[in-house]
Amino acid sequence: MPELLSAWLMVLQDSALGETVRNAQYLYPALESIHILGIALLVGPAFTFDLRLLGTGHRIVPVTMAARCLLPVSHIGLTIVATTGIALLSAQATVVAAAEAAPWKFGLIAVAGINVLVFHKGIYRTVADWDVHALPPLSAKVSALVSAFVWAGVIVAGRFLAY
Repeated sequence: MPELLSAWLMVLQDSALGETVRNAQYLYPALESIHILGIALLVGPAFTFDLRLLGTGHRIVPVTMAARCLLPVSHIGLTIVATTGIALLSAQATVVAAAEAAPWKFGLIAVAGINVLVFHKGIYRTVADWDVHALPPLSAKVSALVSAFVWAGVIVAGRFLAY
């Protein structure tokens, strides 16, 4: 593990947050529960949007309406997951980072972020051409598949971190 990352993990683990999460009797399981609810809020709407990009409901729901209704919920989920994830990590940052699943989870999260940027800064800019009557272009479908598989991978890797 790189020295700078190791130092950052130690700072996080030795912080007041890490100390509190480790020592408060019910805080860790409460944070885990909230983290799982956040995952549902993040991934459920994201998967639904991915399915729309893959053609499900294309005659019923415009892509822009699906985005307007679903993605804000995913953003709330992302905020919850990031906040609780950092708090959970703080309890045992060095142990978690040493787990074999850690690079997979954090690497897949990075891939998910890049995919979101590529989709919203590139592919989605042409949505007016395929919003209602046309099927999304291949690039949008590929982005949807990447999103679905990557988020599923993040969840699986996260479960492997716990054991």
